[in-house]
Amino acid sequence: MENSIIKSQAYGKDRVRVVRVVRHADGWQEIADYWVCCLLSGAQFESSYTKGDNKLVVATDSQKNTVYYLAKTLPAEKVMVPEVFATEVASFMVKKYAHVTSCQVKVTTKPWERMKFEDKAHAHSFYREGKETRWTEAVVTKTNPPSAVGLTTVINSGFYDLEVLKTTNSSFVDFWRDELATLPDMPDRMLSTKVLCQWKYLPQTLESLQAVDFNAVYAGAKRNTLDAFANDPRAWVHASVQTTLYIMADRILNDFADVDDVYYALPNIHYFPFDLSKFGLKNLQSDAEVYMPIADPSGFITATISRPAKGKF
Repeated sequence: MENSIIKSQAYGKDRVRVVRVVRHADGWQEIADYWVCCLLSGAQFESSYTKGDNKLVVATDSQKNTVYYLAKTLPAEKVMVPEVFATEVASFMVKKYAHVTSCQVKVTTKPWERMKFEDKAHAHSFYREGKETRWTEAVVTKTNPPSAVGLTTVINSGFYDLEVLKTTNSSFVDFWRDELATLPDMPDRMLSTKVLCQWKYLPQTLESLQAVDFNAVYAGAKRNTLDAFANDPRAWVHASVQTTLYIMADRILNDFADVDDVYYALPNIHYFPFDLSKFGLKNLQSDAEVYMPIADPSGFITATISRPAKGKF
């Protein structure tokens, strides 16, 4: 046991539930609702693993308290945007504790939608239904520990569980044929998936990154995902889920210069026409109206799409 070495280590507090409400003088209120995971790492924590020495261990309960402390004391604009709040928590930790080399903070949220009545937004009432989950992860690391002068910041963001379906304008034909292929050409089919999309921001200083309009990037990534899925004709004819994925990611990279690469995972949730020929009914190909959803197995398509080497299109 004593001859083994620690290859990597990190510890902290997960699933810290925190809600921040911003109350404006005119009665308008805003809400941020987060799950936070905060992990600390540094070479001096190794003794807590190998020797049972806790003298330098910042208790996970203290990390939890820090999340609530910062949610209260930071200006509202630094709390209401997940990416900014994550970088604030991470940078606070590495600056406060000299023996902390790196802090990784993940913030997950299912956004609340503001209620509307007669097309008028309600000042303080919200609802949530069928929403995708938004998340971000910020890692702040000292470049010359223990000094906190000079920090590197890496931010990844994304969303998952965005369920989409279209009843036409999807095809899958001209694929590899051999003795194991039984799937017929499908010139028109239903297409459904549960989108996981994540993107990495170009490395910048902490100050420059915090100036990025993260909400606009999130909204744009979702908009491009939905628009490419529903409306881009390149994904309609003799295409595949792979084509749709590439178009989605390419559009995000073209729209947002701060994004370095985009990753998608798209399970192909199958809806197959049910064969009703035994009942004298046509329900295949162009006659298909009744489908049988197949949960398992499903196709699973992934890719990471990045900028060319020079970082410019």
